Order: sequence, then C-alpha cells, then structure tokens
Amino acid sequence: MTAIPSSEMWRSLPGPEDITRVELPNGIVVLTRSNFNSASVVLNGYLPCGSQYDPLDKLGLAGFTARALMRGTARYDFHTLHDMLESAGASLGFSANVHTITFGGRALAEDLPLLLNLLSSCVREPTFPTEQVERLRAQLLTSLAIRAQDPAEMAELTFDALLFPDHPYGRSEDGYPETIQKITREDLMAFHQEHFRPQGMVLVVVGAVTAEEVIAQVNTALGDWLAAPLTNEENFPAVKPPAQSVRQHVPLPDKVQTELIIGTLGPKRNHPDYLPASLGNNILGQFGMMGRIGEVVREKAGLAYYAMSSLNAWMVAGSWEVNAGVNPANLERAIALIQEEIRRFVSEPVSEEELSDSQSHFIGRLPLSLESNPGVAGAILNMERFNLGLDYLQRYPQQVLAVTREQILEVARRYLDPERLIVVSAGPPLES
Repeated sequence: MTAIPSSEMWRSLPGPEDITRVELPNGIVVLTRSNFNSASVVLNGYLPCGSQYDPLDKLGLAGFTARALMRGTARYDFHTLHDMLESAGASLGFSANVHTITFGGRALAEDLPLLLNLLSSCVREPTFPTEQVERLRAQLLTSLAIRAQDPAEMAELTFDALLFPDHPYGRSEDGYPETIQKITREDLMAFHQEHFRPQGMVLVVVGAVTAEEVIAQVNTALGDWLAAPLTNEENFPAVKPPAQSVRQHVPLPDKVQTELIIGTLGPKRNHPDYLPASLGNNILGQFGMMGRIGEVVREKAGLAYYAMSSLNAWMVAGSWEVNAGVNPANLERAIALIQEEIRRFVSEPVSEEELSDSQSHFIGRLPLSLESNPGVAGAILNMERFNLGLDYLQRYPQQVLAVTREQILEVARRYLDPERLIVVSAGPPLES
C-alpha cells in the first residue's frame, strides 16, 4: 500500500503561500517565488504566438522569428547583446512551439535587471539584420537536412501528420527546406508586428529576489509596452481519433536501425483523464525497465534496443504512443508484440502492486524535481499555462493516490483502441 505523505510535506511544496502572481496593466502576467539558498535567478516565460499562425507555404515562420530575436535589436547589435550576457555569466534564449514562443534565461540575482532589459529589447524591437537572417537560414536548413536522415525524427514527423491531419499539431514547427527558403526578412518583421503583444505574455522568475523586486524590475523593463490586443485569435479544428489503423514506412537507405511508433490520441493536459492516463502509461512503458512494453519486447523477446511508451499532452489534445528502436529484421514481430501488449492493457485492470509502485514513484519524484530554481520555474509556468491552479503541487499527492485501477482501465479503453492505431516506422526500405 502506498504511504500517504504528510500534510506538512504538501504545504512545503510551492503554492499560493509563496508564489506571487500579478497581472500588469498592459496584460503581462508575472509569477515569482523567492529562494535565497542560491545567488542566482531563473527566468522562464512565453508569448502566445507560436507556429499555429504559420502560413502553410511558410511553415517554420514562428520558429525562425523566435531564433532571430537575438540577432540584433534597435539598441544592441548581435555582438553587443551576446557580449553583455557573456560578461555577466548570464544566458537568454528563445524557441517556438505550436502555441507559444518561449524564452528562458538565468543570471546572478544582481543581474536580473540586465536580463529583463535584454528580454524587453529582443521581444519589442528586433531588427532582423539581413546578414544575420541569412546566417540563421543556413543553420536552419542544415538542421532540416540532418532531420531528413534521422529515423526517429522522420518517424515522429510522419506520425504527427497522420494523427493530426489538417491540424497545427500535425505540421512541422521547424518547417521544411522549401518553406524556410520562402521566408523573407519582411515576413519575420510582419510576424513580429502582427503577433507580439504584452497581452497573454507570461513571465516567471525564481531565485534570490523578493516578489516586490521582481515586479518593480519587470515593470521598469516591460511595463510601458503597449499594443492593441490581437483580434485574429486562431481557432483549432476539432481533433478526432483514427477511424481505422494506418501503417506507413519512411524508407531511409543506408540506415541500420528502424525507429517504430505505434499510437493514437491522448488526453489534453488539463483534462481529468490526464492523471489516470499518466499513471497507466508509467505502468505500460515507463516504470523500471520501461514498464510492460520494455519487459516483454526488449527484455524477454529481445526484439528491440529500447521500447517504451509516452504520453504527450498539450493544450487541445495529446498523443499516447509506444516508441521502439529495432533491428529491421524484427520489425513486424515487434509491431505484433506491442499491439498484443496494448490489447492486454485495455482488457484487464493493472495490478495493485503496479499501481502502488507507480503512485509512490510519482509522489517521490515530485520534491526532487523542485530542488532547483529551473525545476520550480518550469512547474510554475506549467501551472499557469494549463490553468492548473497555484495549489496544484500541494494537491498533487492526494490526486495521485485517488487514482484507482478501474479508472486507469476506463481511460485506457477510452483512448487506446488496438484496432485503430497509427503505426509508423522509419529506417531501411522494407523488403518486398
């Protein structure tokens, strides 16, 4: 039986008592938690303007824009900006996903004003210098050329396209060579001008600063950023599970290993099904030596170099998938064995021991994930992003312990239909 954590332990986790949340007049949400056991600060956050806004003929535009933000601003050229960070031993970076352009950085607490000043300059006044844009384009094209020869990347790209047809989740956030080639400096400037707004921006600061200091410094750096709110909010199309099983292979000559993905839709992050599905996934293909999948496919049958399952949950939907790296000669046997294990998973409840072990694992790893400033900042950002509530971490152990074997079976049956799975492999061409 899983031991019930003490209420003192729950209260010691980050929560409403020590997380300050403030919305500035211009719409920026600031969340902060002090930790004076370290002399540093971590800054994480996002702007709500990701690849969902990419034109179909210019996929990768949001990601291109995000990576170009630090290539030069109205106040600092590329070299000055990076010299300022390096001189302070600080870091700052941007990336993009479907829903957001994200940023992250760290510095000594005394250099937080510098970090916020550079963040403000990058998001408000990037200049997208032509020479730097072309250098970045070359780097992106190189990355895409490498991706095209990576079996795992190509399998995932194909799996997403089949699972989410005609949907932003099914499109490459990084784009394709032909779409990156089409993106101009003017496109970057237009994307920035149209989509970058203070409204909806979220900024998290954790470290050796008080909440009052953080709010004052953010106000100084970003409080005067004013812009009309967006009027063209993107509506995501409905996501439907596969109507039937689909099988596709991506041939990659000269490869010696085949990457395999078998899966279907999963719950979105803030859905009640998420936690039972997450515990179930841990049993199916994560815990110990990669759960039941790893035990059967890798350890007993010896058909895979690795075999595991994953639950990927986003804002409007998610995926539940099994990943394996196999010898091409073992591909069909591995597929059959994984499908058989999924059938077993949806036909009977998990054991009491499996559930108890997974519950203990989930509860035990939580404090460990919150030992560092980046861990706390990431947790706070996710609580805000998915509207989980500032007391989410404190409620988490109770929620984990409340999940039953019957709930896991019910949720597994709701999502994992063995007769309607997407099966994608990438590697050496199949023998006819």
